[in-house]
Order: sequence, then structure tokens, then C-alpha cells
Amino acid sequence: MKRLSSLLALVFVCSLASMAQKYALIDMEYIFSRIPAYEMANDQLSQVSKKWQAEIDAITAEAKKLYTEYQAQAVYLSAEQQKQKEEEILAKEKKAADLKRTYFGSEGELYKKRESLLSPIQDEIYNAVKTLAEEKGYQLILDRASGVNIVFASPSIDVSDDVLKKMGY
Repeated sequence: MKRLSSLLALVFVCSLASMAQKYALIDMEYIFSRIPAYEMANDQLSQVSKKWQAEIDAITAEAKKLYTEYQAQAVYLSAEQQKQKEEEILAKEKKAADLKRTYFGSEGELYKKRESLLSPIQDEIYNAVKTLAEEKGYQLILDRASGVNIVFASPSIDVSDDVLKKMGY
């Protein structure tokens, strides 16, 4: 009887061990920082963003200059001339706002450019993580850089370097 209960306890413990889930962590910021194509894409996005912002700033400055001139001359202008100047100022301000929306809006050019440059890199990382998870039997891989509140994680479960190796870096 004692032998049977020991055998059952051993089978129970083994079944629990086989059901244990394997977890791993990755650090996407670390992975991104090790991929030269990601750094180049970010630099390119930064340059385009600065160029577009300079264009918007120039139009905004023109609108401010027109407004300053309008305030200085308003006393001397007829009602029709005032209305014309006001419309000109509003047109410049509207042009700046439209450009800002076109370039930086939620579906703007910067968003589209970011998607076209970064999506292939993100897909490559995802595929490497997926392959690694399948090979090593991980049920869950968390990104410690994504804002998940991880208070402590053993460095032994960080597989960021393994992901980079899978990608050839």
C-alpha cells in the first residue's frame, strides 16, 4: 500500500512538472538597438520629420508676419482691405494646419513611412521570437520594455540575445 501511494505521488508530481509552463522575456529596446537597419530607419524618419516640421514652421511664421503687419496697418486699411488681409492670414494658418495633419496626423505621411520602414523589421523579430518559442517550448514570451509591470525577472529567462542570433545579428 505504501508503495502504491508513493508511486501515485510520483506520477502526480511528474504530471505537474510536465504541465509547467515555460516563460521567457525579451527586451525589444535592446533588440532594436542591435539592429542597424532599425537605427537607419529611425534616422531617416527623424530627418523627414524635421524637414516637414520646418516647412510647417515656415508657413506658420509667414502667417504670424502677415498678422503682425495687419495689426500695424489695420487703422489705415479700408474694411474691404482688412477683410482681404484677414482671409489671407486665415488661409496661411489653414495651410499650415492642413500640412500638419497631412504629415503628422494619425494616418499621415509620417505614419505611413514609419509603417513601411519598420514593419519588415518588426515582422522579422516576431518570426524569430515565434520560431524560438516553438523550438524551446515557451508558452509565453513577454517584452520587458513594453510597459508591463515586471518588478523582477531573472536574467536567465531573458532570450533577447537568442532572438538576435536567430535573426543573424
